[in-house]
Amino acid sequence: MIKKSLISLIYEAASIHRWNDHIRPGTGFTELDKQAHKMFYAYVLAKCEGDNVDMIKLIEGGIFEFFHRSILTDIKPPIYHKLVKEKGPQIDRWVLDELREPMDGIGGGFYERMERYYLEKDYSHLEKQILRAAHYHASNWEFKIIYNMNPETFGIEQVKTEMAQGLAACDTFNGFRYFAGSQYLQQFLSLIGKLRYQQRWAKAVRMPQTFVMGHMLVVAILSYFMTLELDNPCPKRRINNFFAGLFHDLPEVLTRDIVSPVKASVKGLGSILSEIEDEQMRKVIYPLLPPSWHKEIEYYTQNEFSSKIIADDTLEIVASDEINEKYNDDRYQPLDGEIIRGCDHLSAYIEAYLSISYGIKSEQMLGGYNHLNGKYTNKLIGGINFGQLFDYFELDLKNNEL
Repeated sequence: MIKKSLISLIYEAASIHRWNDHIRPGTGFTELDKQAHKMFYAYVLAKCEGDNVDMIKLIEGGIFEFFHRSILTDIKPPIYHKLVKEKGPQIDRWVLDELREPMDGIGGGFYERMERYYLEKDYSHLEKQILRAAHYHASNWEFKIIYNMNPETFGIEQVKTEMAQGLAACDTFNGFRYFAGSQYLQQFLSLIGKLRYQQRWAKAVRMPQTFVMGHMLVVAILSYFMTLELDNPCPKRRINNFFAGLFHDLPEVLTRDIVSPVKASVKGLGSILSEIEDEQMRKVIYPLLPPSWHKEIEYYTQNEFSSKIIADDTLEIVASDEINEKYNDDRYQPLDGEIIRGCDHLSAYIEAYLSISYGIKSEQMLGGYNHLNGKYTNKLIGGINFGQLFDYFELDLKNNEL
């Protein structure tokens, strides 16, 4: 079972602010949000590249790099790249040593694959190229905003040159050139970037602030780790659970976040909102994507919290327990929406926990925390002990006070 220390490390990235020696937007420019945006770029670049990409290696490489960056915290990119160039193996070994204990609860040889990723040059060679390009594209998306806000900042033109050189050096695989020639795909990823500005718990004062983009990555990583807890999950199940977690709030770029109490307050409102989201996806999102991608994106974003399979070209809603028993096979395209929902709630619960721990105990935070605490007591989903995960973040609240 994943350890509390590793989950806590994920959330540390929400407090690492990027470009903090420049004038920058006050929202969505954290390491957590950048890494989330990077994984969207990685997905698109991998789809552009085609069947040669090992999607599990891409997913895990993205997670490895996320934790690597989180451990090294806020080192300026030029210094970071210089350190990696001159002392890369030593730095990688130190990071691996730091992560050994927090990661020893992740099953399926995950930590050992992380060692191979950093210590073996040819391991995940293509996937490393894609992730490198995704990193530069996500950083360049930020820089275009930063550049216009910092015309007089010392060294800004040098940063512009370095960014252009970094992107040019990523032209090492066909998918990079395909993406570079597609205005629509670039617009899609720019549109997704708006999720970096959409605040979670919009009416609540809390710390640290998190945004929809970063939340989506947290859910994706947690969903992937939970999937590894299952008995020999098939590759498609691992891939689907990660990307369904990553994409689960994608429609909010069109509708913004509509909080659960509002959805629950009027009978039938949830289904109406789902119809509106589907309409907006077809009107705005799908025209930006190749038609051959639509079915997969729809699978990830519609009924996102229902566990499902595809049998004889027909989508079927099933329980995750049923997937364990009968459908844990690539040919069924299994997707554990119930697990993703559990991870979505766990993410919200931890956000409330952190804020309350810092002494910010608004009514919304306390109400959300207490509701989820009761909902997940001794809760099992697909055989995974979500109750234990929620117990990690138990607070001694008496009369709604710490």
